[in-house]
Amino acid sequence: MSSKYVIGVDYGTDSVRTIVVDAGNGNEVAAAVVHYPRWKQGLYCNAAESRFRQHPLDYIEGLETGIRKVLAQAGPEVAAAVVAISVDTTGSTPVAVDATGTPLALLPAFQDNPNAMFVLWKDHTAIGEAAEINTTAATFPGNYLRFVGGIYSSEWFWAKLLHILRVDEKVREATHSWVEHCDWIPFLLTGGSKAADLKRGICSAGHKALYAAEFGGLPPEEFFTAIDPLLAGFRARLFDKAYTSSEAAGKLSPEWAERLGLRTSVTVGIGAFDAHMGAVGGQIAPYHLSKVMGTSTCDMLVAPMEEVNDTLVKGICGQVPGSVIPGMMGMEAGQSAFGDCYAWLSNVLAWPLQHLLPATPEAAQLKQEILDKMIPELSRQAALLPVDESSELAVDWLNGRRTPDANQELKGSITGLQLATDAPRLFRAIAEATCFGAKAIVERFEREGVPVKGLIGIGGVAKKSAFIMQMMADVMNMPIRIHRSEQTCALGAAMFAATAAGVYSKVEDAMQAMGQGFEKEYHPDATRVSIYAKRYQRYKALGEFTTTLTKTKAHAALSDIA
Repeated sequence: MSSKYVIGVDYGTDSVRTIVVDAGNGNEVAAAVVHYPRWKQGLYCNAAESRFRQHPLDYIEGLETGIRKVLAQAGPEVAAAVVAISVDTTGSTPVAVDATGTPLALLPAFQDNPNAMFVLWKDHTAIGEAAEINTTAATFPGNYLRFVGGIYSSEWFWAKLLHILRVDEKVREATHSWVEHCDWIPFLLTGGSKAADLKRGICSAGHKALYAAEFGGLPPEEFFTAIDPLLAGFRARLFDKAYTSSEAAGKLSPEWAERLGLRTSVTVGIGAFDAHMGAVGGQIAPYHLSKVMGTSTCDMLVAPMEEVNDTLVKGICGQVPGSVIPGMMGMEAGQSAFGDCYAWLSNVLAWPLQHLLPATPEAAQLKQEILDKMIPELSRQAALLPVDESSELAVDWLNGRRTPDANQELKGSITGLQLATDAPRLFRAIAEATCFGAKAIVERFEREGVPVKGLIGIGGVAKKSAFIMQMMADVMNMPIRIHRSEQTCALGAAMFAATAAGVYSKVEDAMQAMGQGFEKEYHPDATRVSIYAKRYQRYKALGEFTTTLTKTKAHAALSDIA
């Protein structure tokens, strides 16, 4: 067998997806999805407190099970021809580790402690800490937030570290360093035994940890201790260098080679976040916004360095050279809730099914059948409704706002309700709000001098919902192409694996050879564009009102404390 094969591993919010790909043409040979059992049980999480934690064992078991499954499907000849593995993960999803680089939750003393586990991207327990980082940065010399849009988010690296240090003394005393999920998995696979040897990817380092060449790496120690003395010493125990995902983290360790049924000559690539690798898997082009649409959205845009120059886009999730494609500026934005908005409404409507049906196998089957049909049928019915300026209107901040201008304290809102409002009308309002939230991101890029020339849709919502994608094209007044791959993020990881192993000299060549192309393109409906433009202005007004209410409640809470 002359072909070389690569493995792409995509860690999502609910499961890990693994594919084996022919490095020569991008053909998918085998695929597997493994759900996280502890996460599925709702362990270690409390949605009312915005606390979402994941146990490292879910990641480890999912990695081993998924790779073994795809290799069993592909056969021994393919397994023998695998040359590289790369992973992408959600982010910012960091964890506390000891000096050996072991997550504390893998130690007996902390095995059931949520604070010793990975702090999932959607965890917002660090809102207060993020606010303090922003306050300190506003008066501290150096403008250390300028490459992350000027606002630090509670979803990110330093805010989450400070929160964990504050709320758990035992974890604080045991924490040697703080590591992103996408950096820890390559460390695990290569047999890392010292936290100091961890290779950090430029993607996680630049977008979430404030790493920049202009700063000489991370901001100075004095900046972090000005935020809180508890952060003292962490900078020295983190990293001075970051790597692009086209580089190798090392070779597969003997232990993991045996566990997976692979050779120790297999290259393990530097990790990155799912949206960044997904943008590559989805064949991103300069100035085209690549929208990875799942529970949230991550929107990626790349531009030639010489064209961006010193342009800084305020209120996005960072702009980092090489974070998507080495040699190009990578810019990230996104929405804190997208698919989660639809899931929320579905859960509300399904309350009687969850609580009133008898606990019988027949009832369980009926409940699942209804749940499976709910969103498709709501979409079908909503598509039949006329578009008018005065119908129900919503704001999509059900999990706060990521971009533009991160503010995780914000809440969603719905107005225009009446006795004629039914489930399809509510669904339409929620869907429209997610599209308006997407438009606000495009509007911010363009206002700051970075043009958006087209849209690329990636992920489950993009492929499954023609209703939402047509609405997206109408609201944006620009076409949106839907990528063919079912596993775009994992495919992007496979492309980076092929590059790290030297099959290709640069990731653009891997994209060209391994890309699967686009399956559909939605174009704006001219009869609806002007109506959506008017409703978008109402959406912005409702957003401003909602923001005012949030501030009012925050001030009232502070007054009560005083």
